[in-house]
Amino acid sequence: MTPFRYARATDVTDAVRLADGGARYLGGGTNLVDLMRETIERPAALVDVSGLPATIEAHDGGLLIGAAVRNTALAEHPAVRARYPVLARAILAGASAQIRNMATVGGNLLQRTRCAYFYDEEGSRCNKRVPGQGCDAIDGFNRIHAILGASPACVATHPSDMCVALAALDAIVHLHGPDGTRTVALTDFHTLPGERPDIETVLAPGELITALALPASPLAARSTYRKVRDRASYAFALVSVAAAIDLEDGIVRDVRLALGGVAHKPWRATKAETALRNGPATEAAFRAAAELELADAAPLAGNGFKVELARRAIVATLGELTGETA
Repeated sequence: MTPFRYARATDVTDAVRLADGGARYLGGGTNLVDLMRETIERPAALVDVSGLPATIEAHDGGLLIGAAVRNTALAEHPAVRARYPVLARAILAGASAQIRNMATVGGNLLQRTRCAYFYDEEGSRCNKRVPGQGCDAIDGFNRIHAILGASPACVATHPSDMCVALAALDAIVHLHGPDGTRTVALTDFHTLPGERPDIETVLAPGELITALALPASPLAARSTYRKVRDRASYAFALVSVAAAIDLEDGIVRDVRLALGGVAHKPWRATKAETALRNGPATEAAFRAAAELELADAAPLAGNGFKVELARRAIVATLGELTGETA
């Protein structure tokens, strides 16, 4: 591990001052510390923000969740379980209890890909590690890689389960940096790879995630998360689906749908949502909406199965919520 400086922040203002645009923020460290051990990440300085307020409060009819809240606390919170069950289920599907006890909400948003070529610093080319180097995953072992939104520079996927649920819930990210505070929609926070896959979020230098806001959402109470993976024991998603639906007399009045394991960022399925709104809650309608969302999928040699897997997962998840099962 490369030597680094360490400082512990007393509040948000102190954290931004200590970072001074060049340090990395340290929450639970469940991803960043691993990457430092592998020398993929080499920060010159760390600012520990794990001691900042870890509160979950009522906010404009929804919830305001501090970035330092541990994943376990969020999944177990009574308001989350009752009003946003998709979020609780996504967190519980995402990692072991030990990791959930350490990992923070802010850190979860900043997880980096689990692409094997990204981790293989000595033997593989990776544009996410070294821009312009090339991407060995495109012609390599790419079973877990993206089918939507990828580019010739990168086909990696985003690993978070929690973020898929947050995308479906229209979550808002609260930021504080050297230029003040701002908010960003979770769906806009992560970026697609384009020509610069090393740039993964819209964070400016020195900006700190301070909180997440979940807006009031009547349809979120009828929501769920489905994760398809190679093994049940905390593997990363091949495909996952976060869904929330408002149903009235067999008609879909409103719906939210997001996919994981298929793109460089949590994928909000807006085409499928549009197709479903004000239409019948039937298996045929769910399948048609899924096919519309996946029409632009561009599978690689090793992951073509993900297209049908995603289609079936969408249909099954919506069927579970509506009782319209095959």
